[in-house]
Parts: sequence; C-alpha cells; structure tokens
Amino acid sequence: MHRHQPAEIVHVAPQSIAHTTGIVPGDRVVSINGQGVSDVIDLMFYGNEGALEMVIERQKKRLSFTLSKPADQEIGIELRPFKIRTCTNKCIFCFVNQLPKGLRKSLSIKDEDYRMSFLYGNYITLTNLTEWDKKRIVGQRLSPLFISVHSTNRKVRNILLGNPKAPDIMKELQFFKEHRIRMHCQIVLCPGYNDGRELVQTIRDLYKFHPYVSSIAVVPVGLTAHRKSGAKVRPVEKDDALRALETVDFFQRRSKKRHGDAIVYGADELYLQGEASFPPSWNTGNCHSWKTG
Repeated sequence: MHRHQPAEIVHVAPQSIAHTTGIVPGDRVVSINGQGVSDVIDLMFYGNEGALEMVIERQKKRLSFTLSKPADQEIGIELRPFKIRTCTNKCIFCFVNQLPKGLRKSLSIKDEDYRMSFLYGNYITLTNLTEWDKKRIVGQRLSPLFISVHSTNRKVRNILLGNPKAPDIMKELQFFKEHRIRMHCQIVLCPGYNDGRELVQTIRDLYKFHPYVSSIAVVPVGLTAHRKSGAKVRPVEKDDALRALETVDFFQRRSKKRHGDAIVYGADELYLQGEASFPPSWNTGNCHSWKTG
C-alpha cells in the first residue's frame, strides 16, 4: 500500500505559467488532472499535458488552479527533493563502508532508489521494490533503469549482497522485460565469487533479455585501505582481469555479429589491471584488441 504525500513547492520561476496563475513557494501539489503528485517524476509525467487542473494545498486549505500551456512547456515550479531510499543490503564489497572517517555526510548515503536510477543513472539492486513501485515503473515508463546484478546465481548473489532474503534477480529482470523496461546491468567482479564460469553464466543469462537488457558492464571490485574486517574479498589481479576480458571479448564478438552492438563491456580498470590495450571504437568491427603483447 502506498500512501500519497503532496509535494512541497520550493521555487516558482518568475513569469512562468505557475507564477502568473498564482502558485507560490510553500504550496503543496496534491494532484494534477486527478493524479496524485509526490515527487518530481510525477510532476514531469502528469504535468506534460497542455490543459492542467492542479489541486494545491495552502495552509491546510485546498485550492484548484486551471493552467493552459503548450504541451512541451514546463509549469515553472521546483519541488523539494524527495527523501532517498537507502540500501539495507550488506554487500561484502560495499564501497561506502570503505570510506575514511570525516568525509561529508552525503558521501555515506547508500542509495537504493529506483527514482534516482531513472533520473541519474544510479545503480540499484532491486531488493527493496514493492508491488506499487513496480506498477509505477511500468505505468510511468521509468526506463531505462540501471541494475547491479553481480550474479544471476541467486545463492552467489545473495552472498555478495550480504542479504539472504534478496529476491531472485532473474524473476525481477523477466518482469521488466515483459513490460518493455530497458535495463543497463552491472557486474562487480569479485575473484572467487562471481568470476570464471559464474561470470560466463551470468552474462549468458543476461544476454537472453536483450534488447531490454541493453548493456552489461563488468567492473572490478574496488577495495580501499579503510575497509573494515568482514567477508574475505581480494582485489582483481592481472590474471583475473585478463580472464574476465577474454570472457567479455567472446560475448562482444557474438553480439556484434548478431546485433551489430557489443552489448558487453569491460571497465577501463580491467584493461589497466590486465595491462591490455584498450579496444578501438566499436564501429570498427574489431573487439579483439584487448590482448597483451
């Protein structure tokens, strides 16, 4: 069950439609054309029509405003930023937990919010989605989403996430595929956990969801000197990087042949760690230049 909370207006652009209509900072947007507004995404989605009926809450009173504008013109209001949903996973490689003390608080926020994924490309694990969230993503076409998969093997993935109750990622991806939501997926490579055959199987599983899985990124785990004791995780070394690049290269060749697009990509750090040459532009048709020597 989702409880709608009106969105507070913090700024009204001078000479905008909202300004000339009489809307002021401090007003709270209850609804647009009968649809509840709780954040900037609702505003973007429902406020894009030419004729708008807005219900505003002002000092506990509800007022109605009629706005008429070109369909592509903004209303001219800025909403208070929504409260970001945070991550409750305990990933064994969580970079936030490896930061030194004394940094600004914003750096310690562990974002796990599908709205931030849609708006800014932040990666999420899909472990905190409600049925209402899924309905909204589909209904408002919040696409693409950026998803941290790590492994399609549920047992391995849940170990990496530090969350034994995490849902089956394959079922989540299947749901979004069926509803034509585009996804960009990420695999944080942790040697001994999701490399080798596990990496091959994960990419193969994700590849099945193409074109809705539009890209698959393989990124080496990042470890810092400030990491606290916990599950044993070792860094990606040269041989690990080269093996991963060999897997990436195999799938790139196949996908380039079938679709004209590499789809699977290795992070720059893999090439640097493996002391390998960076590949040329993908439109050259040559994705096999990573080898050393």
